[in-house]
Amino acid sequence: MMELKQIADRVREMREIMEIDASFIADKIGVSLDEYLAYENAEDDIPIGKLYLIADELGLDPTVLLIGDHPKMAEYSLVRAGHGINVERYAGYKFSSLAYNFISREMEPMIVTIKESDDTPELVCHEGQEFNYVISGTVGVTIKDREFILSEGDSLYFNPKLPHGQRAIGGEAKFLTVINERMKGKN
Repeated sequence: MMELKQIADRVREMREIMEIDASFIADKIGVSLDEYLAYENAEDDIPIGKLYLIADELGLDPTVLLIGDHPKMAEYSLVRAGHGINVERYAGYKFSSLAYNFISREMEPMIVTIKESDDTPELVCHEGQEFNYVISGTVGVTIKDREFILSEGDSLYFNPKLPHGQRAIGGEAKFLTVINERMKGKN
C-alpha cells in the first residue's frame, strides 16, 4: 500500500536526518530492532500508537510522519465535512484525521471507517486515553478478552494500554475516535 510505504520512508528519513540510531527508537517504543526495521522498510504496518511514540521520540508532530507536512494552526483548526486527511492503514480500515493542522494538539480526533469482518481484530496498545462514538453501523470493540457491541449513538471510553481493537458487524461501520496519547508527565 502506497501510504504505508510513504509513512515508513518519512519515519526512516526523519530518524536519519536527526542522526538517531534505529535501535534507540526501537528500545524507546518497546519493540525489537527487527520489528522496528520492518516498520521502516514498510514490511509491517506501523500501529498508530507506535507511530505516535516514534513521533514523540523524534520531537515531531505525528502529522509530519503521516502526511509529510507540519501543522500550521495555533488557535483553531477548522476541517469541513469530508476534508480530513485520509489515511488507509490496512485493508478494510481507514481513518480521517480531523485536527491534523493544529499545532501541539493533545488529542487526536479521527473518523474511522471499517469494513465488515468476522475476524477478531488485531489488538493494539498505546498510551493515554481513548473514546469511541459510533456514527453509523455496529462496531465490536474488543478490550482484552471482552467484546462490547456498540450501535449508532453508543460510546465507550477506555484505557488503551489494555489490548484493544475494533471490527464492523453487519456491514461497514463508522465511528469517531478521540485519542489522547500526550499524557506523559501530566497528573
